[in-house]
Amino acid sequence: MSSPVRHPLTAVVGAVLLTTAWVAVWATNAQHALGTLAVVAVSGLAILGASFLLAWGAETAEKDVPRAFALAILAVLAVAPEYAVDAYFAWTAGSNAGTEAGREAANLAVANMTGANRILIGLGWSGIALFSLHKARRSDAAQYFEREGRLNDGIPLDRDIATEILFLFAATTYAFFIPFGGGINAIDSFVLVSLYLVYIAIIIRGEVGAEEQVGVPAYFQRRPKPVRVSIVLFLFSYSGFLIFTAVEPFAHGLENLGLQFGIPPFFMLQWIAPLASESPELIVTAYLVNKARATAAFNALISSKLNQWTLLIGTLVVVYSLALGQYGALPFDRKQMAEIWLTAAQSFFAISVLVNFTISVREAVTLLTLFLSQVVVEFILLRTLPPAQAATYSYWLLIAYSVVYVALALYLFWKRHTALREVLQLTAAKVRYARIRQAEDSQD
Repeated sequence: MSSPVRHPLTAVVGAVLLTTAWVAVWATNAQHALGTLAVVAVSGLAILGASFLLAWGAETAEKDVPRAFALAILAVLAVAPEYAVDAYFAWTAGSNAGTEAGREAANLAVANMTGANRILIGLGWSGIALFSLHKARRSDAAQYFEREGRLNDGIPLDRDIATEILFLFAATTYAFFIPFGGGINAIDSFVLVSLYLVYIAIIIRGEVGAEEQVGVPAYFQRRPKPVRVSIVLFLFSYSGFLIFTAVEPFAHGLENLGLQFGIPPFFMLQWIAPLASESPELIVTAYLVNKARATAAFNALISSKLNQWTLLIGTLVVVYSLALGQYGALPFDRKQMAEIWLTAAQSFFAISVLVNFTISVREAVTLLTLFLSQVVVEFILLRTLPPAQAATYSYWLLIAYSVVYVALALYLFWKRHTALREVLQLTAAKVRYARIRQAEDSQD
């Protein structure tokens, strides 16, 4: 008889126990009576437990729905707090339109959104790639390729993620033109949200994966379908509740700790708060990599990037207009124009890295280095120069990094034009399959 400690439900109970302290604090509204460190600790443990529950829910759901769709749901739930933070800033901007407070809130909405998107690639994609290779070198279950020169080793990815890559490419290409409209407007919202809805319509009719699971999801997948579906819905709803309620206090606590060390408030709102809101996604993908599921991890990361780069941007103008009481484009200043260009440029380069369904150590390190160096240099500018001068230098710094990203991306796309054609062909095949499934469903 196996030990109760090794039983899958023991892991589930352990994850739930990590969340109970936060549930008690939230239910009694006791977080204001706790110190900053206590709030960060309790909410952080809840996020950790919720991330495992969310990952198990997504893996269990793969028994009944296509993997890409299950991971798309996971991605939306994992970054739900990011939507809440940006919606708050967009609402504040609309409620205070025409005032300095309104302009600042609008800029913060864009800054928080672009910061979250760049963290997802700069830390998420690069970190998961390096962690995948580290695990692969020590496990027979994971694959990696070796090339001459240690930095050329890398991770191969399944071609199942072609659709995600293509739709992210389309959204990224469109994003370069957003600043020319003078703000995020209704056209931007329509185009980007439509892109995401078309993507969901395609993947929801994909093949239901039969990838063999182990541990908790394998245990749940053996239950009868009604029980299995109920378990998935509970795991999604409970983990979503935890993430939605715990991330904001966690991020706010980190912000307070950072401010105690003299970190500029705007810098904290652009980087520390988004980092906290992205933490569930990063934990989930690290968990998937630990199970030798690198492709699933990147599928989740790309899906998360896609929904933030489409739905998140698209909803900002809706929230802003509701607060304004009439239609209005969400405005932003010249600095945020550069932030959008840099975010699009980073995404453009990241897609060129994955377009051949591999990512090497050199490419992952390049993503990480470019991201960190830009953040560090901008932080130094903000700390050492007068505000007006720092803003000017910061603007040109963002433009310079945008040019570097785009130049690197164009070079890789030129070398990998055959791979880009394959991505188009694979997505077209998936669209045809979705149409066939739709026709069969309509006949039934």
